[in-house]
Amino acid sequence: MNILSKLLIANRGEIACRIMRTAKSLGLECVAVYSDADRHARHVREADLAIALGGAKPGESYLNIDKIIAAAKASGAQAVHPGYGFLSENAQFAQRLTDEGLVFIGPPASAIEAMGSKAAAKALMETAQVPLVPGYHGEDQGYETFRAAAQRMGYPVLLKPSAGGGGKGMKVVEEEAALAQALESAQREALSAFGDARMLVEKYVLEPRHVEIQVFADQHGNCVYLHERDCSIQRRHQKVIEEAPAPGLPAELRLAMGEAAVRAAQAIGYVGAGTVEFLLDARGSFYFMEMNTRLQVEHPVTEAITGLDLVAWQLRVARGERLPLTQAQVPMHGHAIEARLYAEDPDKGFLPASGRLALYKEPAGGDGRRVDSGVQEGDEVSPFYDPMLAKLIAWGENREEARLRLLAMLAQTTVAGVKTNRHFLQRLLGHPHFAEARLDTGFIGRHEHELLQPAEPLGDEFWQQAARLYLHTTAAPTQPSPWASGTGWRSAGPSEAVLELHCGDERRRVAFDPAAGDGLTITGVRRGDALYVQWQGAQYEVRAVDPLALAGAAQAAPGSLAAPMNGSVVKVLVEVGDVVDAGASLVVLEAMKMEHTLRAPSKGRVTAIACRTGDLVNEGAVLVAVEEESDDVA
Repeated sequence: MNILSKLLIANRGEIACRIMRTAKSLGLECVAVYSDADRHARHVREADLAIALGGAKPGESYLNIDKIIAAAKASGAQAVHPGYGFLSENAQFAQRLTDEGLVFIGPPASAIEAMGSKAAAKALMETAQVPLVPGYHGEDQGYETFRAAAQRMGYPVLLKPSAGGGGKGMKVVEEEAALAQALESAQREALSAFGDARMLVEKYVLEPRHVEIQVFADQHGNCVYLHERDCSIQRRHQKVIEEAPAPGLPAELRLAMGEAAVRAAQAIGYVGAGTVEFLLDARGSFYFMEMNTRLQVEHPVTEAITGLDLVAWQLRVARGERLPLTQAQVPMHGHAIEARLYAEDPDKGFLPASGRLALYKEPAGGDGRRVDSGVQEGDEVSPFYDPMLAKLIAWGENREEARLRLLAMLAQTTVAGVKTNRHFLQRLLGHPHFAEARLDTGFIGRHEHELLQPAEPLGDEFWQQAARLYLHTTAAPTQPSPWASGTGWRSAGPSEAVLELHCGDERRRVAFDPAAGDGLTITGVRRGDALYVQWQGAQYEVRAVDPLALAGAAQAAPGSLAAPMNGSVVKVLVEVGDVVDAGASLVVLEAMKMEHTLRAPSKGRVTAIACRTGDLVNEGAVLVAVEEESDDVA
């Protein structure tokens, strides 16, 4: 049996913090690793020992096998937990650790290799009699091969990285004209996220549910499934809401899917925690998608309905212990739902956001309430990594109780300084079709007009209340004169204060009675010169207008294209002098392991380019200038 007393976590953020929580409870010392961008991160602060990897990009730090092995040896750790993402499904990493005499908290390298190539995994699953979606999973990665396969299956098709998961590099292609560019972009994303650009293509099944089975195996040949999770609520093929058990799943279907998942695990000699993912259609037919040979982001909902600690199971299996339960003994009680809180802007196509967390308040834990997070107030959200801030998990005796509890937790969550999807999650969980469990992977796209309602202009009541709260919660840097305070005695007439405020793109000059401090229905927290307020379920940032700053602010020239978020330039697709049509691709940016293409707002001529491939750019930085050209003929 392996003796484990010190564990290195080769990851960051909330999963590193979550693994440490269990490892420390079992008496293990925890070693963190960190990049230059994460030197002050929460997982570094919570570790018993932290070792710098250097660099900021994943390839320079969390994806660098040599650096992580060197850190493990320097720290005296006997084992390495990879978390999820990064190197968690890298067979070479698992084998290197084994060769160096270190314990990998995960399956053997052979199992990772078998499932790490989705193409090879499909062949194995066919042998194990697990149903498959039609697709091409071969070694030939040429465009013509993909074009022929897509034509044979019929559009729409889904491009997927052969290695990795989490929605990175996945692209739905509706027609052949879009295939080449989508394939090139998907390959770059896959290479950046997983160090492997190989792709596969499958028939895109319309309106399926995404149901996955949690499996667990030990080193003695025992394997069980810990029920299922429904992960159908996704955007860009990345999960947003997960729940367990899957609503409305008949017992016989649960049994069939669970047994198929166990067959899949046993076919590759699996050990540890893994997840077998299926597409489930309306007729009850299910198809193997992939197997994730690691702990999943959404594992807390399984823990909530079973009462088990999956990280503790991982560590015990790694020590050589047998599974503590047989299949018949695996419990299932109540219902759990998890929401992923992301630093992103839903109103701008879910663009990832980065910056400083000027305000960060989580809901309190307690009965049926859990928060897994990796950040604290004051932390920097880096553009280099996944934008997830936290996971909010609610459990209830039934699904409705869990849903209402999770809504209450979101209402008690406050984040400022970066955009988040908090209000979007509230709308999603509050949607009547979600409440009725009418779920499929197209849910968000189908209800987009309700979930992403354009912000309405803020009314007079908001501005009045915000102005009064602003005055009563801060010293008044915008009112240097005592005669301007509006709060002192006057010889005649009521006192009146005037504040000029701005919130988002709106600006308002507000006259109000500063003495009328009672009756406020708005709540807020002051940080620096900003007031963060909650109003009708949404959060707003209110600041006093600084006329001098406005007068000196540089205005971008008409036709200039600015970076919509912090990121790095992957590719510049045009040159000065090029004539481009409206919607033409100009620059490809990468932020938080996803690519974003900036397009021309109108037809015109490129007059200037202010960036190069590899540049790191800040949100708002002008990248390309396009001079609009008329279609009129002289």
